[in-house]
Amino acid sequence: QVQLVESGGGLVQAGGSLRLSCAASGRTFSSYVMGWFRQVPGKEREFVAAFSWSLGRTTYADSAKGRFTITGDNAKNTVFLQMNTLKPEDTAVYYCAANPLSLLVPESSIQHWGQGTQVTVSS
Repeated sequence: QVQLVESGGGLVQAGGSLRLSCAASGRTFSSYVMGWFRQVPGKEREFVAAFSWSLGRTTYADSAKGRFTITGDNAKNTVFLQMNTLKPEDTAVYYCAANPLSLLVPESSIQHWGQGTQVTVSS
């Protein structure tokens, strides 16, 4: 059974940093892409960043470029999202996701989701 377990969310002041972790288990993820989405109440879940295990390639939403960095630790089957210069508009529940080949597909097509971790940025 595939599990994605997130950690690292919390409350931070604007301008601060947080590091999210997503530990994956239950299968081999070498051909998968793992990454992060976020959602605020009343809005659709939006893509934040992705990491390809096979290519080592990263992809970012425009809102994340220059501030967020996604990395992967192959030995631990874990991806990290380092978030710097956080803004109040970054406040959301952040979800880890894993899918073959790409995360830039319809949300209903994504195979695996974590339970979410709350990030709150105060002004």
